[in-house]
Amino acid sequence: MAQSDADLVKAALAGDKESLGTLIKRHWQTAIFLAARVLDSPELARDAAQEAAIAAMTGLDKLRSPDRFGAWFCGITLNVARRWRRKLGAELPGPPPEQATAEPGPAEAAELAEVAGLVREAIALLADGQAEAVRLFYLQGLSHREVAAELGISLGAVKARLHQARAALAPRLAESLAKERTEAMTTASETHFVSANITEIRRSHGDEEHGHHIMVLTEADGDRWLPIWIGRAEATALALSLEAAEMPRPLTYQLAADLVTAGGATITEVRITRLEAPVFYAEVVVTGPAGTREVDARPSDAVNLAVTAGVPIKVDSELFELNQVQRDTDLEACPVVTADMAAKATARVREALTEP
Repeated sequence: MAQSDADLVKAALAGDKESLGTLIKRHWQTAIFLAARVLDSPELARDAAQEAAIAAMTGLDKLRSPDRFGAWFCGITLNVARRWRRKLGAELPGPPPEQATAEPGPAEAAELAEVAGLVREAIALLADGQAEAVRLFYLQGLSHREVAAELGISLGAVKARLHQARAALAPRLAESLAKERTEAMTTASETHFVSANITEIRRSHGDEEHGHHIMVLTEADGDRWLPIWIGRAEATALALSLEAAEMPRPLTYQLAADLVTAGGATITEVRITRLEAPVFYAEVVVTGPAGTREVDARPSDAVNLAVTAGVPIKVDSELFELNQVQRDTDLEACPVVTADMAAKATARVREALTEP
């Protein structure tokens, strides 16, 4: 029977090198997948996972929960990948900032890895004959006849074992998954948001119309800061709002805020909630006749609404801890985008659109 992660960790700490190898092999592909999402390179991802494996081997005694080895190892791999990405440069080719993706993000992949671990542990508790049938049929993809040939039993016996296994697995998995959800909800409820201010918009490189832009958030009651890549249009609108530039007609975010008010609701605050590298996520908190709702949003749109509506900006405190680059060094070559620069860029775009 396959041993659980917790049993393998205990064996490895006792000096069994094969147990540690089994642990690394079990979670190797998930770790590479996560690292590749950060580094945009399968080759670099394998190297990052290799370095993480060495760190896991030398620091296994620091693991507090042996049953969570997979999440711990994948977390080490992500940290290595992020450190390498910073060293390679902040402008490596990759998905555009804030762009959604259909592929699972690091958090979802880690969750899938944990669910897979729960399933393996539940299968290990089955009777030997049932466990073998489940592994061959569900995990290896063999047909009923192939399983029967492999185990040397009749086709009817295979179906009976699978039926008994499903009946035994259902309550065990339901209990385990319910426990995982409860723990996840408890962790989410402990999220600590701190107030932040939008201090400046900077252009990283290129000309005014095509250069990438950085929105800099600073902790209101501290000295931590958080840079977020945003699009040119969002940066232009934010620069105009920050300097209270007068426009002849309401811009998009002013219109959005006015529509919320016209509907009898109020924007109470916006929150930068999490990072699934390289994409940040945010939400806009709206209170109205139907109660309070959290509306999913890009950080650039959420902050633009906050500045327009004059409401607080909140950031998950842990996101500030992720930022380990030196502000003066990394941003000194990036010019600050002023309202005047934004207005000129907007005017040029309008002229181009109206040219015959």
